[in-house]
Amino acid sequence: MLNPDEALAQILASCSRPREGQTIDLLAATGRVLAQDILSDVDMPPFRKSAMDGFALAQADLDSAAAGPLTCIGESKAGAPFAGEILTGTCVEIFTGAEVPDRCDLVVMVEQTRREGDAIHFEGQPYAAQQNICARAEDLEVGRSVKRAGRRLTATDLSVLAAVGCDPVPVWPKPRVTILTTGDELVPPTETPGPGQIRETNTLHLAALAQRAGADVSCLGLVADDREELVQQFGAALDEADVVLTTGGVSMGRYDLVAEAFLELGVEQVFHKVAIKPGKPMWFGQRGTTLVFALPGNPVSCLLDHEVFVRPALARLEGAADEEQIILRKGIWNAPSPRPGPRQQNLPVTLVQDEQGRDVLTPIQWSGSADIVGLSTATALAVVEAGCEVQQGELVAYRSLY
Repeated sequence: MLNPDEALAQILASCSRPREGQTIDLLAATGRVLAQDILSDVDMPPFRKSAMDGFALAQADLDSAAAGPLTCIGESKAGAPFAGEILTGTCVEIFTGAEVPDRCDLVVMVEQTRREGDAIHFEGQPYAAQQNICARAEDLEVGRSVKRAGRRLTATDLSVLAAVGCDPVPVWPKPRVTILTTGDELVPPTETPGPGQIRETNTLHLAALAQRAGADVSCLGLVADDREELVQQFGAALDEADVVLTTGGVSMGRYDLVAEAFLELGVEQVFHKVAIKPGKPMWFGQRGTTLVFALPGNPVSCLLDHEVFVRPALARLEGAADEEQIILRKGIWNAPSPRPGPRQQNLPVTLVQDEQGRDVLTPIQWSGSADIVGLSTATALAVVEAGCEVQQGELVAYRSLY
């Protein structure tokens, strides 16, 4: 079996980055991946602006008029700068964000002044030149890159793109993912299970994970454990999707027919089985540029295999920067030592911070890879490498589930 790092490397090597981008409205760009570097078409701020409400003046006038007030001859507000000339012995009232008149090199905030009609007394000296004034282009200058291609856009990024006039936004297309679940024992969530049956949960679970990862998801639902039907349904999915996800039918039983069906359809097997717990039976293949992940049927195995293997592949297919690949953090193990195993273990834990701000990992009570109810109480998966033993109080890597 491949170890998880070897398996992921083979998966990423099979991923083709997108070749053609598209443009979308700025409002819809949260979570999408930029297809081009975005350059500023403006200086920010585009003029010297006031950082405070107060009075703009020339410091030399204030120094020479220390014994008396200056005369206020107007105002400068956001969107309506003062249009007159600042003469010796005068000042203008100014508001936060407003343009500072050319001759002025100081803004004194209103709390440090006293007003008597148009006479302004300054009571907070000494003052420094350029105090409370934001210089032109101190945040950003024309032509500078504000966001690089490959960045997955956040809500804050939209404000930056709006400030530099980037609307519509060039993005890479979302990878198209088709999900199918196999198993004669499965019934839809809307039905009451009969003898030997259970409700199917993996399709919705995987669809939510793939959508959160940025994919455009289509669910084709349940497929019986029948080779002819599997070939028909899988063939339709392969023709339409960039990634096909299936669950169930990948172990060694008589009715585990998924791999055989994909091979019949011309999918080349890259590997089968990974030294990871849970999630060992995963099968991965490729036909042309279409990737196939045949995941185990147990819901916890599905979640883990998606987070470790599928999500990084979706990021690569969407053109996301390599820096987006999953980086494990570390927390303090807060339990007796788990038994070492021959595969990488991923143990469901709750994640809290102690008084020193350290992440603390406490195992949950659960009964194995089919226990989705128990897993739903976990906030992370502690990662214990094959053959390793972790003692209470030691640092251990973990994958956040949120």
